[in-house]
Formats: sequence, C-alpha cells, structure tokens
Amino acid sequence: MRKKLKVLMLFYSPYQKPRGYDYKEEFADPDNMYTEKDVQQALLALGHEVALLGIFNDITPLFEEIRENRPDIIFNMMEVFNDQTQMEKNMAAVLEVLGLPYTGASSGNIFVCNNKALSKKVFTFHHIKVSRFHTYYRGKPVAVKTKMKLPAVIKPLCEEASRGISQASIADNAQGFVERVKFIHDNMHMDAIAEEYIEGRELYVSVLGHKQITVLPPREMSFGSLPEGEPRIATYKAKWDETYRKRWGIKSCAADKLPEPWQRSIDEVCRRAYRALDLDSYVRFDIRVTGEGEIYIIEPNANPCIARADEMAQAAAKAGIDYEELIQKILDLGLLKHGVNGKERL
Repeated sequence: MRKKLKVLMLFYSPYQKPRGYDYKEEFADPDNMYTEKDVQQALLALGHEVALLGIFNDITPLFEEIRENRPDIIFNMMEVFNDQTQMEKNMAAVLEVLGLPYTGASSGNIFVCNNKALSKKVFTFHHIKVSRFHTYYRGKPVAVKTKMKLPAVIKPLCEEASRGISQASIADNAQGFVERVKFIHDNMHMDAIAEEYIEGRELYVSVLGHKQITVLPPREMSFGSLPEGEPRIATYKAKWDETYRKRWGIKSCAADKLPEPWQRSIDEVCRRAYRALDLDSYVRFDIRVTGEGEIYIIEPNANPCIARADEMAQAAAKAGIDYEELIQKILDLGLLKHGVNGKERL
C-alpha cells in the first residue's frame, strides 16, 4: 500500500499571498496556473496530504511553513522568483540548504541545463552532437566567427520557454547576425548565444529516472503551413500564442513514422545525454533530427512543464503511464535521490 505523504507544493505566484491561501480562483481559470492545478489534483487523487505555497519575491513564508508544518517532501515547481527566471537554480539551492527532500533537478543540474553554452560543452565532451555555436557576452565585440555557417539562430544564453526567440532570431547575413546579438544585449540585458541552424524535424524527448532510466516516446513540433522557405524554429509565438498557432496550423503531436533505426538512436543519445548531465530526476531534451537521421541536441530543459496537456505528460500517456502515475514517479524519485525510503517504480 502506498504511503500517504505530506506534500508541500511550492510554485511561483505573480503576487505574494499569505500562507493558507487556496488559489481556488486561479485554479478555476483554465489559462492561469493550470499546471499547478493538475499537479494538486493528481496528488490528492493519489491520497497525499497537500499544502499550497505560492512565492513571488519573499521566501520567509517558506521558512515559516516548514517550521510549523514540516512536509515529507516538497514538490518543487519554482521556475521564477521575483520575475527572474535565472533565480530558478537559487530556489533549488534554498531547498538544499533546508535539507528537505524535494522533486526535480538539483541547483547544479538547473544551472548547467539553463546555460545553453555550458550544456553544449558538456555534450561535446561526451561526443554527443550539438550545432556549432559561439557565446557573446555583453560588453565584448560582436562578429560572426569564421567557422560558423549561416543561417544561425541567436538566443538569450540563459532564458527558457523560448522567450526572446522569434523569426527575427534567424540571421542569414552578418549584419542581421550582429543586430540580433546586440538586440539581446541592449533590450533583454542578457548574454547571447548563436547556434548554426539545423534543418530537420524538431522533437521533444522526455527522460526520467535515477539508476534506472526511462525514455518516453518522442513528441514533435509540427510547423503546419508556415510559408515555404521560412525556417522552422520553436519561437515564443509558435509555443505560446494560440492565435498564431491556429493561423499556421502549428501543433505538438506524437512523433509517428520515425524509422526504427532513428528511434533506437534517439533513445541511446538521450540516455547518454541524461547521464552526461548527471541527472537523477526528469528532463526534456529538445532535439533536431536531420533528413539523414543525424541527431543533434538543441538544449536540455530541467524541470520541464508537467501539465496534463504538455509534452512530458502526453509522452507518458503514449507509453501507458497515466498522469497520476507520472506524478507519483516524480515523488518517488525525489525521495530516492535524497536517501528517503522509496522505490524507483519505472
């Protein structure tokens, strides 16, 4: 029989609410906090005791909650703090200092995965293919490196959810290249990375596990009827703007009709990448597969979105893992990696 756990759901709130706030109004809105609602419902369906704690820019309530109502495990969903995405790793570090079991990636894992250049360097060391790239730090000269082939995709170095990525991020000449790097420096106040554009299918592969690794069936970004010759990249609009997605027929779907050798190679590459990053929780790899079957990892996403409608849960469903079972597996992995009694039910 499954042990009933006291679970503290920790997540980002765009405003600071007092402890004990129930978020019923937010959870009732299908466009607001739908991931948090899905996870809460799954945890309750599994029979666990659930407390909610939204954090905006003050972590004092977290200390108070733990002191007065110490949980068995924290379900960590903190992706932002004080509107700063780069603080995600810092919130995981706070949980490590507190010494409580929590779900998802460690602060070190998040730091490496969030830095697109650093993760590519790790993959390169382990002979895992990535596109040729160069990092452009603020305050340093900007020019196209002689070894880099255009077109290139230019992105913020440490940003998530495709923020800062649009069709203007594709540069096919030196002037556009320099202008886009400077745009990120001057308008987003971030360092930038330029990556050679890889023509091919864009797939999303979710992986979870500790000692045992499960690679879930790949999902695919279908770019629908985007104009011929326009690069197929997962821009912010392509991911999050429903009007834009419907206009061009962009959708996420199961990656069907992959040749069997490709599927085996994808599975092997993602397993190697998971081990190379020393992960022990769950991750989603964004990859490109060329027409010749070459596999390139674009980037890893530690603690990816786990709403019922998102890539990981949909991939799990394809593998015969229902949503509640997926959430329980994430809990089990959190307990396991922190040395608490638990089973790796994969």
